Amino acid sequence: MISRTGSPATHRKQRVRALRLAVAGAALLLCLPLAHAEDAVPIHPALHDRFYVGLGAFVPKTSTSAQLNSSTLGVGTNIDFERALGMRTQKTLPDFFARFRLTDRWRFEAEYFQLNRTGDKVTQNQIQWGDVIFPVNTQIQSKFDFSDTRVSAGYSFFRTADKELGVGFGFHLASYDVALSTAATGNQASKVLAPLPVLSAYGQFALTETWAVGGRLDRFVMTYDNYYGNITSLALDVNYQPFRHIGFGLAYRSLNIFAKATGSTLTAEFNQTFQGPLLYMNASF
Repeated sequence: MISRTGSPATHRKQRVRALRLAVAGAALLLCLPLAHAEDAVPIHPALHDRFYVGLGAFVPKTSTSAQLNSSTLGVGTNIDFERALGMRTQKTLPDFFARFRLTDRWRFEAEYFQLNRTGDKVTQNQIQWGDVIFPVNTQIQSKFDFSDTRVSAGYSFFRTADKELGVGFGFHLASYDVALSTAATGNQASKVLAPLPVLSAYGQFALTETWAVGGRLDRFVMTYDNYYGNITSLALDVNYQPFRHIGFGLAYRSLNIFAKATGSTLTAEFNQTFQGPLLYMNASF
């Protein structure tokens, strides 16, 4: 009886072919979930939860100048509050922000911070503040309290599960309470609330289900009634949310404001720049 089995070389070829098929099949099985993972869209709470609130520590470096003109004495001195009056250029302060999604594309936002500072320094030059003149070598106690409340409504014209781009309109309500005083002149104060409207552009992107980035730019120039102002605001955020409702973030904020308010006897001008990091904790639900 003659055997029909192949030669050893044939068996080796068959084994090699079977091994190649097994490897190819295993590779295909491994690639299928990887391909599915690549196609999966990350769902980050910051882009989907209806309520998003945060509280953080803002550490801005500040540059401030102000001028109070008088109808009696004329144009006042443009005062650098950090250099001339000895105010701190950097201070840690709380920052609160919130976002509420009215619908899938409409959203409402608000943010607030307040910076209160005082100074005590002997003047190197003569200073005119409104109707008062402070001579050289005068000991001046100063106060410069500022707060910014930002409110805006936005519409996301492009929105997917992991991306969002939109535009908005809102206001920066800039509040100023400024005072210079000496033992001889007493307290010379000026208070201004400047409602500065802004147009906004914003975007948010989910990198993974726990990491997301976002940005916003506000800009406007306006003349309204007794006010003139221009404002530029920039916000950049990196958010890490390892828990379903709690996350953490590192951000950058900058705010540049020029505001002018004209009264019957006095005209106040303020020019300010804030820029620095913001470290925050957020909750979403």
